[in-house]
Amino acid sequence: MKKSAVALIAGLFAVTSSAARAQDTGIKVGSAAPSAMVHTLEGKAVDIASYVGKTPVVIEFWATWCPLCKQLEPQLAAAKEKHGTSVVFIGVTVPQNQTPEKAKEFIAKYQMKGTFLFDTDGAAYKAFSAPHTSYVVVISKSGKVMYTGVGGTQDIEAALALAQ
Repeated sequence: MKKSAVALIAGLFAVTSSAARAQDTGIKVGSAAPSAMVHTLEGKAVDIASYVGKTPVVIEFWATWCPLCKQLEPQLAAAKEKHGTSVVFIGVTVPQNQTPEKAKEFIAKYQMKGTFLFDTDGAAYKAFSAPHTSYVVVISKSGKVMYTGVGGTQDIEAALALAQ
């Protein structure tokens, strides 16, 4: 009986504290944010590291066809509205079944805010060890990876609190 009570409490703690816990996959929490060459949706080459070091940064690896990304979007939109320019929000569009034009159309249609980049050669996907779309990385102002997570139910505000 005691063992099951301890297991239940441990399980409840794990569920309630998982909102801002790092995942077991992706770039290691505590590591320095890597450099990776990507492109703006207009085709200009840019190093993703150029966004790091001024404010906290939230990066989501996403695609127009990703149902988990669509599920996560209201949370991201609310965080963008709340934090304004005090946090940089970057959507890194993965190249699988995507084009910059398709991404631009989708962003305009849904009036999405933030900076959107296209991972033309998969360099950012590899550098951040992204397991799949809906992968979020939160980076502190100092450039340290503070959180990684996957899925449509991530707590973006709790993850951002780790980077403040």
